[in-house]
Amino acid sequence: MEWIAVLLVAGAVFGICYLVDKGFTKLFRSQAQHFSGKAVRLSKRYGSIGLLIGVLGLIAVFMGMPEDWVLIVGGALVMLMGAALVVYYMNYGVFYDDDSFLFMSLRKKNKTYFYNAIRGQQLYNNQGHLLIELQMSDGNVIQLQSTMNGCYEFMDHAFAAWLKQAGR
Repeated sequence: MEWIAVLLVAGAVFGICYLVDKGFTKLFRSQAQHFSGKAVRLSKRYGSIGLLIGVLGLIAVFMGMPEDWVLIVGGALVMLMGAALVVYYMNYGVFYDDDSFLFMSLRKKNKTYFYNAIRGQQLYNNQGHLLIELQMSDGNVIQLQSTMNGCYEFMDHAFAAWLKQAGR
């Protein structure tokens, strides 16, 4: 009889997770570029390390209960750092299709650009990794790191689409 209760609780948890995932997709991933399957994203290390740091902070908070305020405050700060890394991982990226790309950033509002809006490009060497800056026609600058997943594929596609849209 106990295994039925365990199965019901597990089913409810997985059902709630499924509904939250679908709701998150509907609310925050509604642009056409999100569904193209092509994206430049930060390395999954940001999200994984953020989760790990958040769990360590949570453990520190519980270990400090009820009287060790140093562990409680320190654990809360570590949890906030972990949450910030996860939020940064979830909010930064470039999603693209054949005609345009969508730039998502934590500090700026999501913006859709056509490829012919790219006015220039700067490359910087940062300790063996490339930092690519795309200057846009509206004055914004999009920075991509060569260590990001899908960066080189995006740059190849952006160059070909820019040539096509610019008529060259």
